[in-house]
Amino acid sequence: MLESLRNKKILLVVAHPDDEILGIGGTMNRLINDFNCVVRVIILGEGITSRNDTRDPKEWEEELSIHRANINEAASKIGFDSVQAYNFPDNRFGGVELLGIVKVIEKEKTAFNPEIIFTHHGGDVNVDHQRTFEAVITATSPMEHENVHTIITFETASGTEWRASSDPKHFIPNMYVSMSEDNLNAKIHAMESYEFEKRPYPHPRSPEALKIQAQRWGVAVGVNFAEAFMVIRSICK
Repeated sequence: MLESLRNKKILLVVAHPDDEILGIGGTMNRLINDFNCVVRVIILGEGITSRNDTRDPKEWEEELSIHRANINEAASKIGFDSVQAYNFPDNRFGGVELLGIVKVIEKEKTAFNPEIIFTHHGGDVNVDHQRTFEAVITATSPMEHENVHTIITFETASGTEWRASSDPKHFIPNMYVSMSEDNLNAKIHAMESYEFEKRPYPHPRSPEALKIQAQRWGVAVGVNFAEAFMVIRSICK
């Protein structure tokens, strides 16, 4: 499967700053460095203002400015070709018309013309992740002239594993990507760029936890480190 991604244009669509790192940073670093992939990242939400009861971006101007700088710093550590951040309200995507998110993805898709899209697992506990997944699926309906032939979802630490045990939409991977320790370190260093998102152990976003998760998936498939994915659709022509 990984060889089929060689030299491809990949669109990575996420809800918040740091989501482009947490579940997929090591794989992206490997695809960029070893498989000559060109990766454009779309970050839909601003990622901060939900920490107040009401949304007032003016109260968060300084933090949002730092957050945007953190995005670029993290991107440089992974090697993303380009990143575009939008301003949908953090953790309030449920109050946004789905069509508005779909239109952004369609615009980006038309301009970049990717063959593969990576995005959130649709069963995450976070509503913004859910809506992002729904918007990607809507924006890539398999019509005759649709260029996106593969959609792959990833887990997001502190958003996927916190789903209730009784929920039917659990993350059940069917694709694993092995990565080197250098790939893993690039992911961890990129995550450390996010001043407002990194956490101490045992939080799932801590450096130690990210390494443990990579080892966990590696053990599951017989390698040292890995990230796990669900292939949602792959059209072979």
